[in-house]
Amino acid sequence: CDDIAIGAGGTLLTLCLARPGVRVDALVLSGGGSEREQEEQAALAAFCPGADLRLTVLKLPDGRLPAHWEEAKAAVEELREQTEPDLVLAPRTDDAHQDHRGLAKLVPTAFRDHLVLGYEIVKWDGDLGRMAAYQPLSTEIAEQKVRLLQEHYPSQRHRPWYDREAFLGLARIRGIECHERYAEAFAVTKLTLNLGG
Repeated sequence: CDDIAIGAGGTLLTLCLARPGVRVDALVLSGGGSEREQEEQAALAAFCPGADLRLTVLKLPDGRLPAHWEEAKAAVEELREQTEPDLVLAPRTDDAHQDHRGLAKLVPTAFRDHLVLGYEIVKWDGDLGRMAAYQPLSTEIAEQKVRLLQEHYPSQRHRPWYDREAFLGLARIRGIECHERYAEAFAVTKLTLNLGG
């Protein structure tokens, strides 16, 4: 829970505001049946205004994805059977958190011919790196992202890294890297071009 909003919340806001009615399928592997699921439902509804949002929240134990590999793989494959996306947002394959990294490795096994952008999550591991793709964020969107994160995830407010300065600071750094005020950045493992079409 909260990873999609932290890693790509500004991108979701930008996309959904520009394309009312866009379909957004979201899969969250942990938090099902708890207050975290309720947080996620409210948060993603706010981060995807006007979208056709279809959210699935499972009950895999947080921090234990490697031990539940088969269930996670089945969930990703089931999502793939239900959708034909133009874009897939997922964690980065070099994320230091075992759950994020595991999911990042599963996604391209199901979404083989899709553009997959790997979002980043700031954390104590210090695993931020050089990114290849950027989504500029207007100042209003960057501020709205931070406000929605604070509003919709009260269970995370006690964490020392979960604050306005961390979220806007990273967005500012990524903005500098792409000559914008703010941005979200993504890793790209594979990108297919069609320059002759």
